[in-house]
Amino acid sequence: MVSRPTIYIVLRGARLQLFVPMASANERYKTIKYGIKRLAKIEKTLEDKLRRQAKRYNKSYPGEMLHVDTKRLPLLKNETKQHTREYLFVGIDDFSRELYAGIYSDKSQFSAAQFLQDDVLVQCPYTIECVYSDNGREYQGTPAHLFVKTCYTHQINQKFTKPACPQTNGKAERVIRTLMEMWHEKESFVNTQDRKLKLKRFINYYNTVKPHKGILGKTPYEVLDNYFKQNL
Repeated sequence: MVSRPTIYIVLRGARLQLFVPMASANERYKTIKYGIKRLAKIEKTLEDKLRRQAKRYNKSYPGEMLHVDTKRLPLLKNETKQHTREYLFVGIDDFSRELYAGIYSDKSQFSAAQFLQDDVLVQCPYTIECVYSDNGREYQGTPAHLFVKTCYTHQINQKFTKPACPQTNGKAERVIRTLMEMWHEKESFVNTQDRKLKLKRFINYYNTVKPHKGILGKTPYEVLDNYFKQNL
């Protein structure tokens, strides 16, 4: 069984034309095209398998699972390397794709706990049953760990991605990419407070205006509104 990293290395070499024969009559070069096609099929098979695995996390009601993740933000244009870089915390409801986010000075357990308490639980209109995260130190530890403690206090279960398998938390990773592309890269910020303000505005746009393919072109608020109307 050829490992996935080996497959990716060979495919990358092929795309860079590292295996193109230079006037050689060697028979092995005659099969390289077939070999590359075969490797491409294997790569696609692996990608399809990961997509099928990700579908297991499509939940059936709000709050059943909240995906969380952390992103180190770039320095602002007027900042230098001497400035402390801030961190973006995100949470996305698996069922509705409703987004929660906040900016903090570090990625410690203290900031993670404050994000969960202030940016999610205080604002969330439904009960969060489970938080799904990677194995970062800000999210897991002993019972005295502040994020763990906050989850326990609110009767929230914790689940974690398998080591070296970040794709299983794909919803959180994808929403971070969306935030960076549609908010951070398109906005200009006067200072850190301005960045936080414009993040709040984007969250409102994301939840109430932006249609999402994963929920049939609806907005998160439309999905939530329909759900609660049907379950009154």
